[in-house]
Amino acid sequence: MIELLAAAASAEAPPFWLQILPWVGIFAVFWFLLIRPQMRAQKQHREKIASIKKGDKVVTAGGLVAKVVKVDDDYADLELAQGIRVKAVKSTIGDIIPPTGTAAND
Repeated sequence: MIELLAAAASAEAPPFWLQILPWVGIFAVFWFLLIRPQMRAQKQHREKIASIKKGDKVVTAGGLVAKVVKVDDDYADLELAQGIRVKAVKSTIGDIIPPTGTAAND
């Protein structure tokens, strides 16, 4: 019995690459299930926001529906109602409403 315990204690540790293999697997799962899809969604959102032009209807991250009056590199002037204009940071615009879409307050 003592010989078996001594043999088990003197057994060599597995190679280093075999020890880190589970961590590499966990990272790969996170990459393909969480990180990569999030990066793809962010890229699509950036492209959509970059394509905003005058006359588009947009929804801000705060839920306001507005019409784009003017666009520059970082800001968009939005008309919430007739005569009510606000300046919004372009990155806070959540989505562009398609021309056929209708908003709840129309």
